[in-house]
Amino acid sequence: MNYDANNIFARIIRGELPAIKVYEDDFTLAFMDIMPQMPGHLLVLPKVPAVTLYQLPDDAATAVLQTLKKVGKALEQAMGVDGSSVFQHNGSYAGQTVPHLHFHLVPGPLKALKAHASEKMDSDQLDAIAERIRRAIANPAV
Repeated sequence: MNYDANNIFARIIRGELPAIKVYEDDFTLAFMDIMPQMPGHLLVLPKVPAVTLYQLPDDAATAVLQTLKKVGKALEQAMGVDGSSVFQHNGSYAGQTVPHLHFHLVPGPLKALKAHASEKMDSDQLDAIAERIRRAIANPAV
């Protein structure tokens, strides 16, 4: 698959489109899904251009896994849950809708998910959840 440098996530990474960010470093970005499948649904992605996990360079894979761990622990803390789910689709046939590698991180089990991209959440609610997650990243539970 060829990478489209103008996909929505590439544009968010470049700062051309807004996102409710909860974490960013030189290699990765984590932000709120504006049409979450459950409250707290985050997207975590590498900043390198890759459509699928199989195209991701090893150093970028390490960076995105480290971010998933950091943000995932904070998500559980912020949402008051004892577990979370991480999933990722490789290619449109598998259900990928944006052609930039990204991981979905949701608090709790997958069986509680709403349909994908079915309903936009109120931005004030998203901001409030994002702030709780940012605080948990800054002050992780012991």
